[in-house]
Amino acid sequence: MVYENIEVANVSYLQVLDKDGNVDKEQLPQDLSEDNIKELYHLMKLLRVFDEKLFHLQRSGKIGTFAQNKGQEASEIGSGYVLQEQDWFVPSFRELGVYLCRGADRGALVQVWNGDTRALANPNHTHNLPVAIPIASQLLHATGVSWASKIQQKDEVTIVYFGEGATSEGDFHEALNFASTLNLPIVFFCQRNGWAISTPTTKEMNSKTIAQKASAYDMAGVQVDGNDVLGVYKATSEAFSRARKGEGPTLVESVTYRMGDHTTSDDSSKYRSEDEIKEWEEKDPLLRLEKYFQNIGTWSEDYGNWVAETVSKEVDEAVEKGFAVDPPKPEQMFEDVYVEMPAILKEEQEEFLAELEAENKSTGTDSGGKNSVENTASGSGSKGSQEKTGSGSDGKASQEEKTGFQSGDKESTDSSKNGGVEK
Repeated sequence: MVYENIEVANVSYLQVLDKDGNVDKEQLPQDLSEDNIKELYHLMKLLRVFDEKLFHLQRSGKIGTFAQNKGQEASEIGSGYVLQEQDWFVPSFRELGVYLCRGADRGALVQVWNGDTRALANPNHTHNLPVAIPIASQLLHATGVSWASKIQQKDEVTIVYFGEGATSEGDFHEALNFASTLNLPIVFFCQRNGWAISTPTTKEMNSKTIAQKASAYDMAGVQVDGNDVLGVYKATSEAFSRARKGEGPTLVESVTYRMGDHTTSDDSSKYRSEDEIKEWEEKDPLLRLEKYFQNIGTWSEDYGNWVAETVSKEVDEAVEKGFAVDPPKPEQMFEDVYVEMPAILKEEQEEFLAELEAENKSTGTDSGGKNSVENTASGSGSKGSQEKTGSGSDGKASQEEKTGFQSGDKESTDSSKNGGVEK
């Protein structure tokens, strides 16, 4: 008997824009105009500034633990820009940029990182799922969402995000197998940022790529330069096109780098070198796109300053709006688990409130309490004006604003109204 050769993974690597801003014109997405590319830059800059602001708010004790996105702007914005309104977005916990692409309520984006679960509500029934902290669990949820879309014959594509650490979990393999077997319209988007907390990719797996894992499930797989926003857009767009045509799932491996710590509770200096970080700083996705504009003659210092000033104003408004929301009441933590609260949970809620009331009576404090945001935000405009928060006459944020993390209001960047070109 002769062993028969079986075709194995032939992984393609895609790069449209190199680190010096040189573009491969043959690979340049034809559906992106120069105004579209400027809008991509605006969104990337917005993400960078928003990210830095939230980081500093955490360091000053004004919000809770935060997971930085710095260095991954092209990966998030390039992929998020592809989604249509009806598509489903299933995040992990480092996809702030995709939420910005989706027009999520920016004030609620501040709320959620302060532990206010009301910001995770979905009053307008948008197709944005809340953040997922457990590693890889969201892949199975996304596969189920995609299956539902197929059963209902809806023109919807699901994209689910995860890091390389998730590929070592059983949920990853179960989700890919399920999606492949059912030929589902889903894109598995791996943000390979070099580290699974303190575990480097080289110790996470022996595979040369993550994209090659797609071959085990007979689905398309591609590796893309994750710091190249044009390449990421192209790879994701092609994956969505395959899904819409009924050609099944795709595994996209976006090779990028986490410039910050895993979260603000981490200290990456304990396990990686400054030389490694400096090497990736030269591949900064924003710097790369700025070099592209310089190479084609459309960059100016005035334009750069205008974008910086515009996004800074947008971020300040978002923070003020997020801080203007009154803190949640203690009983609220029980209310978002079930549509109808079961008797045992209701009993726990009543017991908790009784204990809290007894404690407050003994200490003479208000049972409503105050969260850290309202206590410490005086220097950042903790109570927004009626004009800036869209609140009622009493200056308090409305209930819709309190639960607008996934709002369908489509907050857009100032530049998105005219393709990212300064007015």
